[in-house]
Amino acid sequence: MSESLLSIRDLAVAYRTDRGDVDAVRGVSFDVAPGEVTALVGESGSGKSTVAQSVIGLLAGNGRVTAGSITLDERRGGATELVGLGEKRWRELRGRCIALIPQDPGNSLNPVKTIGASVAEGLRIHGWRDRDELRAKVVDLLDRVGIDSPDVRAKQYPHELSGGMRQRVLIAAAIALEPELIVADEPTSALDVTVQRTVLDLLDDLRRESGTGLLFITHDLAVAADRARDVVVMQGGRVQEAGPAAEVLAHPSAEYTRTLLADAPSLARVVERPKATAAPDAEGPGAEAGAAARAQRAGSPLVEVSGLRQEFAHGAGRGPLVAVDDVSFTVARGTTHALVGESGSGKTTTGRSIAGFNRPTAGSIRIAGTEVTGLKGREARALRRNVQLVYQNPYGSLDPRQTIGSVLAEPLRNFRIGDASERADRVARSLELVALSPDHAARRPRELSGGQRQRVAIARALIVEPELVVLDEAVSALDVTVQAQILRLLARLQGELGLTYVFISHDLAVVRQIADSVSVLQRGAQVEHGATAAVFDHPEHDYTRRLIDAIPGAALRGADTIAPTTREGDE
Repeated sequence: MSESLLSIRDLAVAYRTDRGDVDAVRGVSFDVAPGEVTALVGESGSGKSTVAQSVIGLLAGNGRVTAGSITLDERRGGATELVGLGEKRWRELRGRCIALIPQDPGNSLNPVKTIGASVAEGLRIHGWRDRDELRAKVVDLLDRVGIDSPDVRAKQYPHELSGGMRQRVLIAAAIALEPELIVADEPTSALDVTVQRTVLDLLDDLRRESGTGLLFITHDLAVAADRARDVVVMQGGRVQEAGPAAEVLAHPSAEYTRTLLADAPSLARVVERPKATAAPDAEGPGAEAGAAARAQRAGSPLVEVSGLRQEFAHGAGRGPLVAVDDVSFTVARGTTHALVGESGSGKTTTGRSIAGFNRPTAGSIRIAGTEVTGLKGREARALRRNVQLVYQNPYGSLDPRQTIGSVLAEPLRNFRIGDASERADRVARSLELVALSPDHAARRPRELSGGQRQRVAIARALIVEPELVVLDEAVSALDVTVQAQILRLLARLQGELGLTYVFISHDLAVVRQIADSVSVLQRGAQVEHGATAAVFDHPEHDYTRRLIDAIPGAALRGADTIAPTTREGDE
């Protein structure tokens, strides 16, 4: 067996478009060793997923390899050149020699197939026919990846499993035929920090047991630092630098790598938050409140949540689902309170209750001294203006048929604020507030990047001059550098406008930087709360300690080379 399991040399890939060929990957070379992890790191558009698709022969129909070679050293058949293979040969290799773990477990499993059928599909393609053997193998695979009651789970459908369990199912399917190489394309980016750690530990165990090589695609340098032997950093379709992870990430030679490190919340101080001012700039949103009014109200909390309980109907013959149970906290004006926990912990339900989208089953929510849980009509409408919500997904929260200007003007029309001319002025000012040109008003969402779309979503929330903004995983879908830009933007806006945030997140590294106080939720209950520094430095609950311990990047945190930076254009 050669030293390299996978050898890529001078790879170039282009896509055919209406404007001609577009080069997506140029001159990429690296190796993956048997039983080791090579991490391919970069932002969206860097070319890393195109490389992964080339390795497994799944490029889009308009894509083609224009130069270079991809060689796989098969244990069963020697070296094989993958570039130019026919589909028949690919069917022999996929699953048996090369397997893929895709990014999104929600979209990667057939919703009308049972879990067992999905895991067994690759086995059937490669000749397994005996039903009893298939059933036994599937149960064994599900057990191997740590799924409880595997015989029961095999009969269930994807919607009956959590995101972490669905990702384990994808891993079970990938390892079914014991391939030499697994291509893992952002396999944990959609998972909670503790589930991410569990899945990565599982991949490590499988790799050590079977000697499988792992090509790990990620935008998270902290994960790469903890898990990979070698790192390849890509930008604009080219390799910026490559080598042993400990060397590349501790002593980066490329400016782009240093930028990624400086923008990773797990590794560096991304946000230097200014203190909230007594009153906003007279030219910006919120100016109408005035310095005197804000000063008068500064002594009391803006948000007071007491004994909050939220139940949902659970189906005929079953009791209610208790999503939130006896949660209490306060949020001081001009500060950020974070709600953290795994999926199903109740953090989003709590945030939506504060924003007026849920009517609590019990408990009290007071905003600016007013009980809001029973508001109706005009009072409820006033709450909606004073409390705004920014959603997680910038690709799904903007109407693709409207221009950005129309998207931003819609809340003004709904609240009957200003005439057409005044609304246009407010739209332009709101875009400038989030560091976008007023020219963006004429564009549509598809013409903007993910970071630009999220800036628009923030501008839409601020255009009606709220006091409180609820941010529901508002940076979790973004690349690390874009995430850092949005976090700095939020900190600047809070300082300039005196905004108060309720920040919902499963990313404790981000929470540690942006939040003044925090509530830790587990299965709907608040297990710990207090000042962020106190909770993180001296956690009292085992669950909080597990969340903090699962933050990736321990291999590099504290390194002298990872320092906070401020670059022009961040704001």
